[in-house]
Formats: sequence, C-alpha cells, structure tokens
Amino acid sequence: MELWVLFGSFSLLLIIGTPVAFCLGAASFATVLYLGLPPVVVFQRLNSGVSVFALMAIPFFIFAGELMVRGDIARRLIAVAGAAVGHVRGGLGQVNIASSVLFGGISGSAAADASAIGGLMIPQMKARGYGVDYGVNITVVSAIIALMIPPSHNMIIYSIAGGGRISIADLFTAGIVPGILLALSLGVAAYVVAKRRDYPTEPFPGWNALGRLLINAIPGLLLIAIIFGGVRSGVFTASESSCIAAVYALGVTTIGYRTMGWGDFLGAVQAAVRTTAMVLLVIGCAAAFGWLLAYLKVPATMIALMQRVSDNPIVVLLLINVILLILGTFMDMSPLIVITTPIFLPVASAFGVDPVHFGVILVLNLGIGLCTPPVGAVLFVGCAVGKISVGQAVKTIWPFYGAAFATLMLVTYVPALSLWLPSVFR
Repeated sequence: MELWVLFGSFSLLLIIGTPVAFCLGAASFATVLYLGLPPVVVFQRLNSGVSVFALMAIPFFIFAGELMVRGDIARRLIAVAGAAVGHVRGGLGQVNIASSVLFGGISGSAAADASAIGGLMIPQMKARGYGVDYGVNITVVSAIIALMIPPSHNMIIYSIAGGGRISIADLFTAGIVPGILLALSLGVAAYVVAKRRDYPTEPFPGWNALGRLLINAIPGLLLIAIIFGGVRSGVFTASESSCIAAVYALGVTTIGYRTMGWGDFLGAVQAAVRTTAMVLLVIGCAAAFGWLLAYLKVPATMIALMQRVSDNPIVVLLLINVILLILGTFMDMSPLIVITTPIFLPVASAFGVDPVHFGVILVLNLGIGLCTPPVGAVLFVGCAVGKISVGQAVKTIWPFYGAAFATLMLVTYVPALSLWLPSVFR
C-alpha cells in the first residue's frame, strides 16, 4: 500500500500539472505520513541530497555555459563547422550537427545547445531553401550530443545518485565515443533526408579559410581541453574544473573576444542562478523520493522481478531501455536520473553491467526523452526557435529518432564503446 501512496500521489500531481519538484516532495511527504515516520525525515533527506560537494560543479558549469552562449562563442564554432563539413550533402544540416559536437563540449546542456545553435542555424537553413522542420529536427536531436560529451552535469548527477562511488572522470571519458557515434549516425540520417529532398551543399572555402576560422575559435575550444584534461589527469576535481571553466569563460568572452557586455554578464548570472535553483530543488526532492524507494525495498523487488522475467542480460537491458524511454516522455532528465538510478543500477549490476557503462546508457536514453513529446523540453525549445508546432516537427523527425535509437542499441550491447576510452587513461 505504501508504494500506491508514493506513486499514486506523484502521478496524480504530475497529471494535474504540478511542477515535478513539488510532485516528488509532496509524494514523499504523504508517504512518510502514511508510514508513521517523522515528517522531518523528508526535509533531512532533501537537505542531504543537495549537501554534496560534487554538486558544486553544476552551478559553475551552467554559468560557464551561459557565458559562452552569450559571448559569441557559438557563432565562431558554427563558422568552423561550416567550413569543415558544409560541402557534404545537406550542408547546413551537417554543420548543425558538427556545431553541436563542438558547442556541446563547452555548454554541457542540451537545451542551451538547441537554443544557441538553433537560433543561428535554423534561420540560415530556412533562407537557403531547407525545410524548417528539417532544421528543427536536426537541432533538437543533435542537442543530445551535449549530454554525452564532457562537461555533462547529468553525468555528475548520475554519479551522486549512484552513491558517489562512480568516477566522474570515467563517466566524462566514457561519453566521448558514444557522443561522436551519435553525431555520425545523425549525419547519415541528415544526408539521406537531404538527398531525398534535394537540399543544396555549401562550397568548401579552402584549407586556408578553415585554418583561420579554427585559430579564431581556439580560445573557446581550449575550454574542452582544460575541463577534460584537468579532470582526467587528476590535476583537479570536477568541482574545481567547473570553477576554472567559469573563470576561463569569463576571461575569454570579456578580455579575449571582448564580446561580453555588462548586460550580457548580468543575463548570464540570472539564467545560471535560475537554472541552478531549479536543478538543485529537483535533486533534493528526488533524493527524498529515492530514499523512500530504498526504504520500501523497491530495488530488491525490481531485481527479483527482472530475474523472474528473464536471466538473459540482453533481454533485461532491453526492458530497462523500454521503461526508461517511456518514462523519459513524461518527466525531465535530472529527476529521472535521481529516481531511476537507485532502482535500475542495482539491477544492471546484478546482470554484470559496469556502472560507468550503465551511466552512458541512462544518459543517452533519457536524452532521447528530451526530444519526445509530451514533455520533451529540448523539442519545445527547438520548435519555439523554429516557430513551428510540435506536431509539425514530430511528423518528419523519425529518421533522426531512428538514428538516435540505433546508437542507443549499439551503446547498450557493445560495452567497449563506453569502456574502452576510460581504460586507456587508467
């Protein structure tokens, strides 16, 4: 009955449109009262959920990403991508995907990627004869790449939700190859759709022009090397690297490029504070919800249930992926990571799946959910930028969904794609 109270109150509040953080908190409070536990337990778990030092990385990575978005970095990265891959069929579509790879390594946010890249690329694509739905679809699905390539604050949330024992450096490293694989698969889908619709290519500007654009973008690209190299080498932790990233981003945009005005800086601060507050409130309430799941022995029950269904890891992983894909259509990514990690990580581990490998599966899977209605936050951002309805976008997004799902299946069943690179650095 306790689980009915927990999940029933949560589902009811979610259906009537209550913000997800309050759904989690209220459901936890109602369940604690039903169990006869002191109500203060909910607030204690909420406080302990956000009082984790590693979470300090999240506000600074968000702030660094906001500075880069508002400091003209996106335009420079798009220029590099355009010179490098614009001559491939569906040129601007390929540029969009390549830009997401470069910008994702700076922002770490799918929503920021869709807003920044989409705001620059979709109008250009529309002006050159591309369908708006094509531009929106590529922008939305390629934004998932930002979740895979460091710095991904969702990887940090997963590490903490997994008990803080999973190496953030390994998670950052493990997402690189799957992120590149996702970009390549989306590039193939973009090529096929562009060829079918007879979209144009862009002229190759020459190696000299590409070199000049690359040199111009180096200060922004160096942020990727600083974050990844510093964390991976052990020179500083993920939390320390986030502070360095914020200071470096501020220096590049104000002193290097001189594109950051006082108004832009204040806007970046306000946006970072607002986003951080939302993320941490969700994490805290989800921590209370997750504690109740553990208290009610949901993970152990789930393991037993999965073992009764099948003892084949292939089947179990497929079931987990299907459940996560369904959940991802109704809830945002951060709370789902905190809620589902304590449930499914023990199940995956019981069937021999490495926690780092499972983290990549989880983040990629829930990233697809961000592009899927009815609660696809990144899909809404892309449609708002492209000024089309969600229905118009979803009608033609299926080739890109297919590419993302194919990548998810490869990452799920070929562990080396996630685990090879971390093993190289050990």
